Amino acid sequence: MTVIHLQEAAEQRGAWMTVPEILADLKIHRRTWQHWRALGKTPECTRLPNGELRIKLRDYETWLDSLAEGEGTNGR
Repeated sequence: MTVIHLQEAAEQRGAWMTVPEILADLKIHRRTWQHWRALGKTPECTRLPNGELRIKLRDYETWLDSLAEGEGTNGR
C-alpha cells in the first residue's frame, strides 16, 4: 500500500484556503472581505454544499500578485 503525505495530496489536487485563513493572512475584517467580494474584487470563490466558501491557493496568490503596484507608480 502506498502512503501519500497530506501535503503531496494537496499539491496534486490543488490546495484550498478558507475565508478565515485569508482574513488572518491579510489582517482584515470579515466585513471588508464581504465588501470587496460584493464589488467583485476578490479571487474566485467556490461555495461548498454546506455554504462555506473556499479559494484555491493558486488563485489567491495570483490575485495578490495582481494587486502589486508596478515600478514608477510611487504608491499611487
